[in-house]
Amino acid sequence: MSNIKISFIGAGSVRYTLKLIGDLCKTPELSNVTVTLMDIDEERLEAIYNLSKRYNDELGASLKIEKTTDLQKALDGASFVINTALARAEGHEDGYVQYEMMRDVGEKHGYYRGIDSQEFNMVSDYYTIGGFNQLKMSLEIGKAVEKYCPDAYLIQTANPVFEITQLVLRQTGAKIIGFCHGFGGAFELFEALGLDKNKVDWQVAGVNHGIFLNRFVYKGENAYPLLEKWIEEKSSQWEPKDPWDTQLSPAAIDMYKFYGMIPIGDAPRNGSWKYHYNLETKKKWYGKFGGIDNEVERPKYYEKLREIKRKLIEVSKDPKIKLTELWPEEFTKDKLSGEQQIPFINALTNGKKVRLFLNILNNGIISKVPEDVVVEVPVWVDKTGIHPEKIEPDLTDRIKKFFLLPRIMRMEMALEAFVTGDRKVLEEILIRDPRTKSYEQVKAVIDEILDLPFNKEMKEHYSKV
Repeated sequence: MSNIKISFIGAGSVRYTLKLIGDLCKTPELSNVTVTLMDIDEERLEAIYNLSKRYNDELGASLKIEKTTDLQKALDGASFVINTALARAEGHEDGYVQYEMMRDVGEKHGYYRGIDSQEFNMVSDYYTIGGFNQLKMSLEIGKAVEKYCPDAYLIQTANPVFEITQLVLRQTGAKIIGFCHGFGGAFELFEALGLDKNKVDWQVAGVNHGIFLNRFVYKGENAYPLLEKWIEEKSSQWEPKDPWDTQLSPAAIDMYKFYGMIPIGDAPRNGSWKYHYNLETKKKWYGKFGGIDNEVERPKYYEKLREIKRKLIEVSKDPKIKLTELWPEEFTKDKLSGEQQIPFINALTNGKKVRLFLNILNNGIISKVPEDVVVEVPVWVDKTGIHPEKIEPDLTDRIKKFFLLPRIMRMEMALEAFVTGDRKVLEEILIRDPRTKSYEQVKAVIDEILDLPFNKEMKEHYSKV
């Protein structure tokens, strides 16, 4: 398949890009495709280019790797476009800085963990109402894909996957699909229950970062009683392995008891306010770390990412270093990463049929959810395209009415604000926030966020109406 071109936009997301480069190298049918790495940060681009070429050589693959800072050049002739780009405040090392700065402003005005950490959207780097720069950049990429490679699939990987995928579908003709690895929480559940994953018949469905295990069958029998037994006998001894480990947390179990199906992956982090009032509350529901979405663990995670990026840039400058020997946990020799992007590409180009969990338009897949809304569902992908599974059994009414529809409403409000430039929509979101004590508080926090240097264009945008 030497005529296939795969373009990485925002390739300077060094660690993530390298995982996918490794997957390409370890997929024989794709090991000689053309890979274009595009980023506006020349230092990071040079680093990922050098590391990718060396990783390719060490694995004995034949990827044709090129680099560019020009978006059009990256898109010309592309068959697949993987968007990992994160809008970055000028003069700062990474895009997470702007999240931290906006979160600090939010907390100053009484919004614990910032204005974007809200009920059904507690993931700390999933900015929706404050994510103007990220939405704008992602929409521009979508329009460029539509213009320069209209037949290409746009593989949306950077957050917020839900809002970006929805926005680009509505505003362009680009063939965008949202990707997330949260479905992998199901395997954590199977392992905890001692189940052979190959003997489990399962489905998850919902919206991004809000999926539930609707089908759970083991060896032909309903497996939810096995979960009930684990809850009764072992849940009291549960301890998280790390801040990301929330799949069998008290919050996840509590959500299961209320919604009738267990939340999977990132969904346990996106429950109601009862899990998120403060750090003490978070520790009650997510264990000793309090999850990843708090004032202690999230900054530590960002710093770890910065350290890894700095190390990778340093390593990239020494061609004598053998990557798979120096850093085998980052540069694996044979094991695939578990990400879905490369299997998706292989299925469409080479007919390697695969089951994935993708963010696509509902079109009746989940009943009682608007057809024009993006949902995350199980699909089969082959050379003929993407084929959604029938969701069976259906999600519970509580999941649809009390979780999905409110989350969809937040998405709609965020996109309405972005598209129209109507500041009143931003205000309305915060007026409904339980942390809000007055309208003056709402106006003050938005004013100060808009006054941040990197939000100049956002401020102009929300001054039009």
